[in-house]
Amino acid sequence: MPETTTATPGVAAPAATRALRLGVAGPVGTGKSSLIGLLCRHLSADLQLGVITNDIYTDEDARFLRSAGVLDPERIRAVETGACPHTAIRDDITANLIAVEDLEADFGPLDVVLVESGGDNLTATFSPALVDAQIFVLDVAGGGDVARKGGPGIGRADLLVVNKTDLSPYVGVDVPQMIADAERARDGMPVLGLSREDPASIAHLTGWVRTVLASHRAGQHVPQDPGPMAPHFHADGEEHTHEHGDEPHAH
Repeated sequence: MPETTTATPGVAAPAATRALRLGVAGPVGTGKSSLIGLLCRHLSADLQLGVITNDIYTDEDARFLRSAGVLDPERIRAVETGACPHTAIRDDITANLIAVEDLEADFGPLDVVLVESGGDNLTATFSPALVDAQIFVLDVAGGGDVARKGGPGIGRADLLVVNKTDLSPYVGVDVPQMIADAERARDGMPVLGLSREDPASIAHLTGWVRTVLASHRAGQHVPQDPGPMAPHFHADGEEHTHEHGDEPHAH
């Protein structure tokens, strides 16, 4: 079995001896599986990839990716959480961690393992003991105001993707405004408008993954814990935070 390490939030790891573990989270229907399929299609020619999916009672997402032919089907494995998807990616990561390590043992050395959360709400984030970096996915069909609602995934994931931008004319969403709202909520952290019809946005996404992978391999990437709550905005336009432990609480 390849050597594994457990990420410590805020502490850079030594030069990597295992795959980059990249989490993909977001609400139901935002296109997490499609985004993973897109990454597999565009990266698998020169990177060794594996995928772990999470569903509550089925392996629907794994079967979707296998049927799409984006990877060897044996490199796509499913975890059935049996409970809230958030539980298996943050609170008790045992099943997912075993699945990732088994995948690396069977097919290693791998470059990237993509771990897809089951569809959850805006609070879903991965434990940094499970993944090294995380993407949070919204889509324009969910409404242009979603980015303003905040939450730890929107506010603190390593990358926020506003997906399906090609649908904006059909759902009445101003994509530049949605991205501007997201950038404000993220205080300058990266936001990407993505469409599978737009090669430039796909290149931006794959380039971001390659950059994170290079940093991970060099031991320079610092895993972050998005935490259970992030700054958010209410109708008064003011930023608010909540106290948990020693964190500030303000309203």
